[in-house]
Amino acid sequence: MSNATGGPLTSLAEARAYVLEGLAPLAPVATALAEVAGTVAGETVRARDPSPRFVNSSMDGFAVRAADTRDGGASLTLVDSVFAGDESTRALREGEAIRIMTGAPLPEGADSVAMREVTSLDASGHRVFIERVVTHGESVRHVGEDVKIGDVLVEAGQVLSAAHVGVLANQGYDRVLTHRRPLVGVLSTGNELVDAPGELAPGKIRDSNRPALLALIRQSGFNAVDLGVAGDRPEEISGAFREALAHCDAIVSSGGVSVGDADFVKSVLQEICGDRSRSLRVAIKPGKPFAYGRAPGGAPLFALAGNPVSTLVGFELYVRPALRRLGGHRHLERRTVWAVLDEPLTRRRDGRLHLIHATCGFGEDGRCHVLATSRQASHLLHAVAGANALLLVPDGESLDAGERVVALLLDSFADGNDTVGNLP
Repeated sequence: MSNATGGPLTSLAEARAYVLEGLAPLAPVATALAEVAGTVAGETVRARDPSPRFVNSSMDGFAVRAADTRDGGASLTLVDSVFAGDESTRALREGEAIRIMTGAPLPEGADSVAMREVTSLDASGHRVFIERVVTHGESVRHVGEDVKIGDVLVEAGQVLSAAHVGVLANQGYDRVLTHRRPLVGVLSTGNELVDAPGELAPGKIRDSNRPALLALIRQSGFNAVDLGVAGDRPEEISGAFREALAHCDAIVSSGGVSVGDADFVKSVLQEICGDRSRSLRVAIKPGKPFAYGRAPGGAPLFALAGNPVSTLVGFELYVRPALRRLGGHRHLERRTVWAVLDEPLTRRRDGRLHLIHATCGFGEDGRCHVLATSRQASHLLHAVAGANALLLVPDGESLDAGERVVALLLDSFADGNDTVGNLP
């Protein structure tokens, strides 16, 4: 495949396969429990203790013997009270009740709890009236009801949620083996870039790519380090890459990958990575120019096109899936669905897959609808800021309202059961 500017175009599928080939999860490390949410478990963790650990009340009320209420209720002598964290030293006998709070151990002799809403106290406060039959075991939590010793709490490869953190804390774990969050360096290149507020000199622009990429990396659950701006000088770009490789697991740069006289990033990647690098012209719009390499230590280096929208698209297509693999995630891709166009979509044949930012929503018919599309140009960053999807529009002519396109949802990940499947 080629185009009018010369040189072959690489399919998106081939470019993505080249990026992901040989990438493996970072080795698991012992991680403090407070830091594990969002990481991927590097080991299977089993229960050390049963949960609950002791029989306790699930309600505020009164511990009773269910048999005492078999006639439709009972008037019982109140002999003690027990709160969560304490235990009653009084063994319950026939005709007696003990006031009990949620989570408190069930007293010896009791087998049920009458919740407070079905009881009343006499004027003296020494007797409690149970207003209905209480069934045996009512409002009682039993040992191991949730978890038994040896039960799997977390499987290796599972993404740890806040609920998992609670479960592990309940079992006394303070550290867990998880795949380390990749540390990703972000570099912008270009003599025209300014990294400061204030007035701009003629020909200068403020750098937006680096702040956006740093935010995307952190939003994706990874660690980011700001490598600043390098000018259009090979030695400056090379120095920034090499210095970052000493401590980063991956590097993402923007700019310097097209065919201009000052586009040196491609040659720098080849200098560092040798035959483990490629400079590609991918059959997509935006984001056609893309370079990628693997450093001698194995760290991936992503060189994205410098136009802001192209940078965002490149991150979504190449960088995020690769970082998720480094982080141990099983599912690398965003969810894709069929979406119905509510308005016509204009395009022409050019041999490329068009990636169009759009706003999508699910309608009353249960289908995903394309409600609006953004203005399409690789420099129109504000135009795509509110988009929640990327439309994957294959090469061809314009589409009419009512036709379907594949939408990649920018706010959810595939779980192996996504509607459409992998990206082309």
